[in-house]
Amino acid sequence: MTLKRNVMIALASTALGAALIACGNASTDIEPVKAETVDMSAAYAAKLDTILAAGEDSAKARYAARNPKETLMFFGIEPGMTVVDVLPGGGWYTKILLPYLGPEGAVIATDYSLDMWPEFGGFATPEFIENKKIWPATWTASAEEWRSEGDAPIASAFAFGNRDTALDGTADAVLFVRALHNLFRFQEEGDYLQVALKDAHALLKPGGIVGVVQHAAREDRDDVWAKGNNGYVKKSAVVAAFEAAGFELVEESDINANPLDQADVGDGVWRLPPTLGSSRDNPELRAEMEAIGESHRMTLKFKKL
Repeated sequence: MTLKRNVMIALASTALGAALIACGNASTDIEPVKAETVDMSAAYAAKLDTILAAGEDSAKARYAARNPKETLMFFGIEPGMTVVDVLPGGGWYTKILLPYLGPEGAVIATDYSLDMWPEFGGFATPEFIENKKIWPATWTASAEEWRSEGDAPIASAFAFGNRDTALDGTADAVLFVRALHNLFRFQEEGDYLQVALKDAHALLKPGGIVGVVQHAAREDRDDVWAKGNNGYVKKSAVVAAFEAAGFELVEESDINANPLDQADVGDGVWRLPPTLGSSRDNPELRAEMEAIGESHRMTLKFKKL
């Protein structure tokens, strides 16, 4: 009886084990529950609509040509991000980014290298250069006046070649909006383009994005004319520079394209709105330039490798 009882127990144990194994195998066939991915793009677009509607009239006059909502959405800019605004000037994009990024985000402002400004000549007087030396402080003070409760903070402001290395690896995106041509223009005088792209690469998180909006020269135009002196640069030159700096072109868009702008040798981008530099005293020419509209621009999205 003892032997029979032991055999029965052994058989029962084997059956139970098999059942447990079967259950275990069956469980592997069950699909894990996946968290639903919520598409927030509509909410982000609505937030930008509200911000743009509250913008200054002078800024609103440029929306149709500059497409800020579509441009930021294309670059994948979202609330909570840290974004580098290159050559922010009077804050055209900064004033949109501050409320859009919100309190969990941040703006980092960058200016041209202090050594590059004298290359411009003309307006770059000694007094102008002295003011540029204190630009990080004065610009930040101005930007604080643009901020409202709940807006993104200004994380830093600095000139290329003098970045705060404590910010390295913290940025989600860098925006070069109509800011590259002068870097190309004076590259041979001081490697200003390489320094700027090196700083951008260092500031970005792995896989971070660079958004470029730049006056675009047709590829069949004269290379010297399209070197940046006239505001225009070829897409091929932009892509080559970014690839050499450790970026990959991942997407492009015609959001800011304007086929009416067929600029060629002798044309500068400043002949067009909003500057209209060559037609202030010529109503007929002014009307012609206004009919063309703002410049033809490439819109490129790069990723840090």
